[in-house]
Amino acid sequence: MSRQKYIISWGKHTLKLGDKTRIMGILNVTPDSFSDGGTFLACDDAVAHAARLVEDGADIIDIGGESTRPFSDPVSMEDEIGRVIPVIEKLAGSIKVPVSIDTTKASVAKQAIEAGASIINDISGMRLDHNMAGVAAEYSVPVIMMHMQGSPQTMQISPFYDDLTGEIKDFFQHSIDSAVKRGILRSRIIIDPGIGFGKTLKHNLLIIKNLSDFDTLDVPILIGPSRKSFLKNLLKDELKEDSEHDLSLIESGTQAAVAAAALNGAHIVRVHDVAGTRNTLKIIDAINQNRHDS
Repeated sequence: MSRQKYIISWGKHTLKLGDKTRIMGILNVTPDSFSDGGTFLACDDAVAHAARLVEDGADIIDIGGESTRPFSDPVSMEDEIGRVIPVIEKLAGSIKVPVSIDTTKASVAKQAIEAGASIINDISGMRLDHNMAGVAAEYSVPVIMMHMQGSPQTMQISPFYDDLTGEIKDFFQHSIDSAVKRGILRSRIIIDPGIGFGKTLKHNLLIIKNLSDFDTLDVPILIGPSRKSFLKNLLKDELKEDSEHDLSLIESGTQAAVAAAALNGAHIVRVHDVAGTRNTLKIIDAINQNRHDS
């Protein structure tokens, strides 16, 4: 399929989407995230890892200070700010790519932007803190709005949909309309269908397969399949409880999901392994660019 093309311009940044799949590199400054919790909790370690991600080809660095894995407990605003702000302040003047703040709290987003972040990534689609839209509008930054059924504490307790794609599209249409009414430019809105956030294995696979169904919303699409549990479930017969072997296997599954998502219309993929994803996307983007040639 031919992806829709967008250009998002804000501040000193311009993000061209459509011809090339962009990569958002994950930086979890948490003790308990599902894949890399605790690894980059120290500020200097986090900053060094972000620099590596940029060198590997990340177009955006996404920093989060609160784990959103299934059944995770909330983190206080003070703890979240204490984790992310020092890292953002150090990164702001040292990397050229935009920094995204992964938070559901408007106060955290506001302080992160003032420290140098320039994108808000809200897994709640701005539902959990109604001041979030005001912050995004005030600072004129792009917003990534994700779909999540329930909350991290409840989302994986028997998720159910009568119409998976239709219900998610309705959520986004309402969220986009509400955001625009609150002063956010439509040209700065990105949507994320929320792989693993209130979804069964089948739901996740259908979202990736039918990603182009979201094209009618006419906004860029981000997707984050990296190392998610649905991949582990699909590969469970091959896992050996050997951390190095299993991580390599799950990363292979991630790259397969990334490839499928990019072929089906994703503009941005959110991943842990930026270098591996860059190589995958070199092939996939070449296929996309030549798909209609005879």
